[in-house]
Amino acid sequence: MTTGADADEFERLVRPHLDRLYRLAWRLTGAEAEAEDLFQDIMVKACADLESLASVDEPGPWLSRLMYNRFVDGHRRRARRRLVVVDEGRLDSDGIAGFAADDDPLRESDSEQVAAILENALARLSEEHRIVVLLHDADGYKLTEIQELTGTPVGTLKSRLHRARARLRELLGAPDGT
Repeated sequence: MTTGADADEFERLVRPHLDRLYRLAWRLTGAEAEAEDLFQDIMVKACADLESLASVDEPGPWLSRLMYNRFVDGHRRRARRRLVVVDEGRLDSDGIAGFAADDDPLRESDSEQVAAILENALARLSEEHRIVVLLHDADGYKLTEIQELTGTPVGTLKSRLHRARARLRELLGAPDGT
């Protein structure tokens, strides 16, 4: 049972990282419901392990690593299942296009088209490449932070990032070097 002091300590440690953690959950899962489940799951785990959370110098990377490990464990568990459930898509899910907003309907339409093209290109990347490019280029994680998060050496991350960007340029039809 948590006390009021424990709840206050948990909130103090976690609150500054909530937005970034939810974005990470969204990037990892690619779906709102799964992101919310993953986010809630690590919040419960972190609250239950408040002593460990309080003992780390920087709770953000610790929480991110916890989330990434939980995501990988769930991904592996689903991959081992014999029955594969195919998601037929949700009508209310806009993906990246849902973030496009503008008062000009024509500009909004263009933004939604660009977002859909980008989302399609990102979906065609391997999971390793998609995750590193989204974490680094979209969310601003440093390579050292991604290394802590994934346990992948920085050199490998640099290589994956380079290859992911090159593949995106190819998929989007951008000239080399842009």
